[in-house]
Amino acid sequence: MSELSVVNAKHISGHILDIEFNDGHISTVDFAIFIFSVGHPDYEPYKKVELFLNFDIEDGNLNWDDYTMIFPIEDLYHNKVLKNR
Repeated sequence: MSELSVVNAKHISGHILDIEFNDGHISTVDFAIFIFSVGHPDYEPYKKVELFLNFDIEDGNLNWDDYTMIFPIEDLYHNKVLKNR
């Protein structure tokens, strides 16, 4: 199996994105559960949807503000942005 990568991300609403992977799989991921629960000051700006939407796809992954916020691709694929979910 080839290495997973993100090829597209589409805003649905709020902090929810449809994320498309190179194998055709699409995961609908709600990042609010992470952003609003971790309490880390680096993630505070992303509580504002307009700042959350300022992401790029770099090296096959979603990336916010030069790696301020990034997730393992496999976690995005399986919609597991919080490890205890």
